[in-house]
Amino acid sequence: MMSLTIHLDVAFAKWKRAFTKMEEKIERAAAAAFVDAKKPASFASRNFEMSIVLADDKSVKALNRDYRGMDKPTNVLSFPQFDMRKLDKNAFAQHPASPGPIPLGDVVLAWQTLGRECKEQGKSLENHTVHLIVHGTLHLLGYDHMTAKEAKAMEKLECDILGSMGYPDPYHDSQP
Repeated sequence: MMSLTIHLDVAFAKWKRAFTKMEEKIERAAAAAFVDAKKPASFASRNFEMSIVLADDKSVKALNRDYRGMDKPTNVLSFPQFDMRKLDKNAFAQHPASPGPIPLGDVVLAWQTLGRECKEQGKSLENHTVHLIVHGTLHLLGYDHMTAKEAKAMEKLECDILGSMGYPDPYHDSQP
């Protein structure tokens, strides 16, 4: 059976008091995105892991500059371990019954940027954070929004996942 282990690092102290049951809700969001996303057949019976880092704008700005050439903070960054679109059916043959999980990658959120977006968009920090965890996790699994078709498919999946968890549509609702 396929599984996902989530490593959560609260790297910026203000995240510790962000919202009730934060760690549980974040892990649930990442797990839901992992379960609901389309994955290659080679994922069957494999164990995976991902890291989530709750950081600040300064850290995210440095990562965004160093890895994307953009010298500014952003709300979420995803660093996939491999390009899912290029995996073939035997992608994990080198990991037969591996005792350790296969890394999917990392998702990093920026505290100040999320806070600012919540105020601007009339969203609660919980709703926005959970949405960006789902969004970032889908990026690790090969989803993107570079074309209108990709964006439509990714947004629909995000909304379906969030809806199944009891969260509003992040693209059309603004609920505190």
